[in-house]
Amino acid sequence: MFTEIARLMDRGEPVCVTFEKGENAEKGDDYELLYCELITKARDGEVFIASSQRCPPGKFILRESEDRPDSYYLKSGRYIDKETAANAASNLPRISREYDRIRIEPLSKNNGTFDVMILYLRPERAMRIVQAMAYNDGERVSIDTFGAASICGDCTALADEKGIALTYGCKGSRKHSEYSDDEIPIGIRFDKAEKIEKGLKNIPETRN
Repeated sequence: MFTEIARLMDRGEPVCVTFEKGENAEKGDDYELLYCELITKARDGEVFIASSQRCPPGKFILRESEDRPDSYYLKSGRYIDKETAANAASNLPRISREYDRIRIEPLSKNNGTFDVMILYLRPERAMRIVQAMAYNDGERVSIDTFGAASICGDCTALADEKGIALTYGCKGSRKHSEYSDDEIPIGIRFDKAEKIEKGLKNIPETRN
């Protein structure tokens, strides 16, 4: 399943993110890694059952904490003043699901269902994802990002809310999880991934 999507990645596998809840689910671990680092390691084959990670914006976005990262953003030097940093924090997307732990795993180790899939693609491959979406309904895909919280916010929370999210990455994820400068991160919700897989089997190749 999702073999066409998987073929688009040059290195590693698509990463499946599942928000789990219930007494029968495994207990999650507290990781000193950032969420984006966990995603990158899962891309290369590792599996994580996480209850928390150490990125302050990620904690807020994933609802591990209710503390907005206003001061963190101000200290980072990414925003002109305190008010702008607070505005940036208020514009972060947040997970709306209730859950106890997050399962993060490569597609090959997934049981066939997930909440969000995260990929890292070259621009031409990212274009094919957009074209495959449009194949089903002819609708445009909007890019909603501001260069912060790209993997936790854009590719996970925003993708879970809107179905698909393309981002150019952020300083934190590009620095700490070290994906290539020519890769675009993309998050896709499960139902949209099914439509994209169908679209990829039918749209023409780029240079045909």
